Amino acid sequence: MAALPDDWSTRHSVLANARRTAALINALSGTGDQEPQPKAADVEAVAEVLREYGESAPVELAPDDVVRMRAAALLLREVFAAEDVDTAAAALNRLLAEQTGPLRLTSHDGSTPWHPHLDSHDDAPWDEWFLTSSCLALTVLLWDHQRPPGGLCASPACRNVYLTSGPGPARRYCSRRCATRERVAAHRRGQRATETNSGSGSGSGSGNS
Repeated sequence: MAALPDDWSTRHSVLANARRTAALINALSGTGDQEPQPKAADVEAVAEVLREYGESAPVELAPDDVVRMRAAALLLREVFAAEDVDTAAAALNRLLAEQTGPLRLTSHDGSTPWHPHLDSHDDAPWDEWFLTSSCLALTVLLWDHQRPPGGLCASPACRNVYLTSGPGPARRYCSRRCATRERVAAHRRGQRATETNSGSGSGSGSGNS
């Protein structure tokens, strides 16, 4: 087998694959669900995520690949939208039954350590690889933590998904930026409500002549 980078297992761990899933869903959500063909910049944004998570350059990605990956992302969003572990498991079970092949091991002709795949073959199309590898990673996370593997950002202005792995309280937002924006917005709404109530209260009394 060819010499391997020392960090291969880290870069291709279950958690890294799940993070790649979330990043791809978020990138694909910005390519316009109703557009028949994504723009060149959208294709490059998806390719950049793939390179960031270990795909060797150049990443040969066509607009049609992104269209099909976008459809896969919509299916995977159902897992992130699940409000409890049973619903998340049911969504994953549907995808595993309808969208993936049998579990197999591959070393990509000796170029990588042996690892599991659910796609049909090593040269499967991008969308098939994306959907099946994501199902595998999210399944293991649910199994390991016994809770939904991710969630949808609670900010109405955001469509992003996020992972819920790690200790601590349950997350509601995909990032600190969204959490801060919504906290500031709630504070301003509270201030306006207080000012409105104060204004209406100040003129409610009636005097006697």
